[in-house]
Amino acid sequence: MKQHQPRPPAFPAMKLRDFNYELPADLIAQSPAAKRDQSRLLVLNRKSNRLEHRRFFNIVEYLEKGDVLVINDSKVIPARLIGKKPSGGKVEIFLSKPLYKQKSKTEIWECLIKGKHMRPETEVIFSKTFKAIIISKEGDVWTVSFNKQGLAFQRALLKYGLTPLPPYIKPGGAEDKKRYQTVYAENKHAGSVAAPTAGLHFTPHILKQLKKKGVIIKKITLHVGLGTFLPVRVSNIKKHRMHGEWVEVSADVKKAINAAHAHNHKVVAVGTTSVRSLEAAFIDSADKSFKASVEIFIYPSFKFKAVDALITNFHLPESTLLMLVSAFASRKKILNAYEAAIKEKYRFYSYGDAMLIL
Repeated sequence: MKQHQPRPPAFPAMKLRDFNYELPADLIAQSPAAKRDQSRLLVLNRKSNRLEHRRFFNIVEYLEKGDVLVINDSKVIPARLIGKKPSGGKVEIFLSKPLYKQKSKTEIWECLIKGKHMRPETEVIFSKTFKAIIISKEGDVWTVSFNKQGLAFQRALLKYGLTPLPPYIKPGGAEDKKRYQTVYAENKHAGSVAAPTAGLHFTPHILKQLKKKGVIIKKITLHVGLGTFLPVRVSNIKKHRMHGEWVEVSADVKKAINAAHAHNHKVVAVGTTSVRSLEAAFIDSADKSFKASVEIFIYPSFKFKAVDALITNFHLPESTLLMLVSAFASRKKILNAYEAAIKEKYRFYSYGDAMLIL
């Protein structure tokens, strides 16, 4: 498998505390908006620094004929498993990324684990026929072997797995299975352990409106992994290392982006996942198809080659996602926009409201 680790530019040292802000707990969205496109939309113009307060269905007004909208079609898998040790102790295993082992008769994954006295060779039982064995641990990440593989493993996940909601959201039941998934996620691209949340606001009607207007909609794939959940633990963010995530960007997508730039049209990325995918792909080449595990880390001073505008949600303090949007619009402008959003009682994080950065 190809590992793509582009050499980062020489960024100036920035401190983790530079990306902190205070958020009232009651602004953390615990459920999605009643209708996807009824979420609020904060529009930030990078040049004028102007802020507009709209609704997500107004997004159609900001895209023009010839613009390219790039969406991530990865589908969220039921990656949260609740089991128990032979002693009866509860164990929660959160799947992150499959590890491909040649000639292995089991499914092996990188995982996060919650449970007491976990150690290598510990058995975790989900049912009489579905079990796991802990192999090893490195940092916060465990390697776990499951006793099923391939289609049998996928069926077991569908039966026993739960929607992998972030830890700050209380599970809501059946609604989460539908709403923590974009309307354009594809079964053939199932593999994310978290939703590309900027896409949660889109509806088939909005996509139809955009196409009717002449906006070109292109799909890429990034399977969201551990990088979404693990905190930055170093004060100098330059020393942080991202976990690899699988990315696929076709030559057709690159061709559309190059054509848009040649004719002064915008390339609008839906979500930080689309940004990371496109920028990694264009570092690799301007025109060839791209399939690789990507560890690109985007923060202030990064030079963007592909993306001109960004649709995104509001991100956690000191997170790599907040650093990415700060690279796109400047840290000061983003934190000022977040301050305005807090004042106006916007809803934050995965189930929260959206932001358009022009």
